[in-house]
Amino acid sequence: MKPEWSGRLWLGPDYGLIQGIPGHTAPHAHYAHQLMFSPGGPITASLDGRVTTAHRLFIPSRMPHAILHTEGEVLMVYAEPGAFDPDLLQAALADRQLSLEALDRTLRQLPRRALEDTRVERALMALDQQLSGKISAHALAQAAHVSLSQLERLFANQLGVPVRRLVLWRRLRVALGLALGGNTLTEAAHGAGFADSAHFSRTMKQLFGVTAGASLRHLQLTLLPL
Repeated sequence: MKPEWSGRLWLGPDYGLIQGIPGHTAPHAHYAHQLMFSPGGPITASLDGRVTTAHRLFIPSRMPHAILHTEGEVLMVYAEPGAFDPDLLQAALADRQLSLEALDRTLRQLPRRALEDTRVERALMALDQQLSGKISAHALAQAAHVSLSQLERLFANQLGVPVRRLVLWRRLRVALGLALGGNTLTEAAHGAGFADSAHFSRTMKQLFGVTAGASLRHLQLTLLPL
């Protein structure tokens, strides 16, 4: 497999869709649940250290994995755990027509998970407002009216991820949209609050197993409305 990815990326508020030819990835783990569908040849991937070959794969949030081989076009769904229940997600997409349009319709109609605590909602709202600048975990805790240790426990219990990891995930999502929208990698990095393009690229490699240049050069972006 080549390192470059090619195809179309549809980026929604809490999910992303890709139809195209994926490139080889290094082992990585990201916050989103990932589903992969291959209408042609099967997909071979390493899932938590075990090699699996199938036409449909589900990769739960934060599971270490790597794409080893694909044949032809693949459709991929990235769904945020804070919004989607993994069992409902898999059931809803089990027998769907394999197209970006069909997957998008299904995800739009799927019920979102409700956060159990308004303090988490307040912290997430404060986080989104500060993505282009320096984010203080203490400031997020203050916005939620909790201590920092309480905020960490709330994020771990309700979102399944530490505060710092979610900040990186949200920053990366903003940077991807900026880079694919025509900005340089440096502009995209600064616009999403990364120190520089190298920080952006390192985060991309850590969470998606590819460099920003190799993965973004041949992807066509569509930003989906709310």
